[in-house]
Amino acid sequence: MKKVICSQNAPGAIGPYSQAIEANGMVFVSGQLPINAETGLMPESAEDQADQSLKNISHILSEAGLTMASIVKTTVFLADMSMFAAVNKVYASYFNGDFPARSAVAVKALPKDALVEIECIAVR
Repeated sequence: MKKVICSQNAPGAIGPYSQAIEANGMVFVSGQLPINAETGLMPESAEDQADQSLKNISHILSEAGLTMASIVKTTVFLADMSMFAAVNKVYASYFNGDFPARSAVAVKALPKDALVEIECIAVR
């Protein structure tokens, strides 16, 4: 059985998908663009975009009763791999030593011309 997870503190889906789905104790968080849910705005720098995407993930996990420590896998999508080091620094600040497994890939383009998008899988 699956359960839809939705936080008002994270931006709503911009297509036919859910912010997150919980199934069998696992929470699958859809790719989070760096949109501030209150303002609808997106920061300009890759660092600030990574920060906002991770904040959005944190809000969604909180809605499910989880924290960033519950994450076991992330995928980071970058508009350009030259942003990797800057995004990595921000990313590392969200975890306390036990980092999740991760993939980081450069893509041709992201929705709304974002520089960063991050998705994750968390477990209870």
